[in-house]
Amino acid sequence: MIEFSEIESIYYLLPLIGLLIGLFGTVLGGGGGFFFLPALTLLIGVPAQTAVITSLVASLPICIVGSLGHFHKGNIDFKFGLKFAFAGIIGAFVGAAITGIITANQLKISFGIYSVVIALNMVVDTWRKKQAEKSGIERGNLTVLGKNVRSLFFGFLAGTITGTFGTSGTAPVLTGLFALRLPLKLVIGTSLLVVLSNTLISIGAHFVVGKIDLILICFLTAGSFFGAVIGPKFLSKIKTGKSENKLRYLYATVMVVLGILMITG
Repeated sequence: MIEFSEIESIYYLLPLIGLLIGLFGTVLGGGGGFFFLPALTLLIGVPAQTAVITSLVASLPICIVGSLGHFHKGNIDFKFGLKFAFAGIIGAFVGAAITGIITANQLKISFGIYSVVIALNMVVDTWRKKQAEKSGIERGNLTVLGKNVRSLFFGFLAGTITGTFGTSGTAPVLTGLFALRLPLKLVIGTSLLVVLSNTLISIGAHFVVGKIDLILICFLTAGSFFGAVIGPKFLSKIKTGKSENKLRYLYATVMVVLGILMITG
């Protein structure tokens, strides 16, 4: 269902918010859907169920532009990306079913808990990687079976999160790709491809039951489009190593803060 909300004064800040989310989403991977949901519910006061489908539609342009940008720079691993996306399709329908049986408040609290748990997992994984680099000990290579299992598991989890929260499943995708020990730039680019697939499927699953606010989408995408164009260019200038670890910690910190706000807000 499509609706048009009345324009409020705070709406004029949305292009700036969209610009930051578009930049942040394409640099850290995931398209920004993770940040749209808290922004809509905490800043604008949009009902959680409406925020889910609206955030999905608003993040779609970021996913498309970001994926194309990273594709041209060779930052996408299609082999693992397609495996994640395939499992994500199944998860998206599972998530949409979950949304239909929980309340708006339960959805917000669940999202907050999920954010904190995934962030802590990312911090621990990054710390282990850093310790291994300091000690000079090489992390054991994953078997082909191990890589396939991780791809399908995290892909399904990402799809489920997308269908439930409308956040594009960024965190599970990033966690899964980092677990496969791919380089940072491949992780970011591939995650956007997976997120694009999950977003398209979830929009279709939610369209018949959710309300899409086109006014909010227009204001958000007015800035997010330009952020998505700038993001891949900015990432190409980032050196791996310490910068990679700092980006992981930054992303995890933002996730924890947003998670706590969603739980207590």
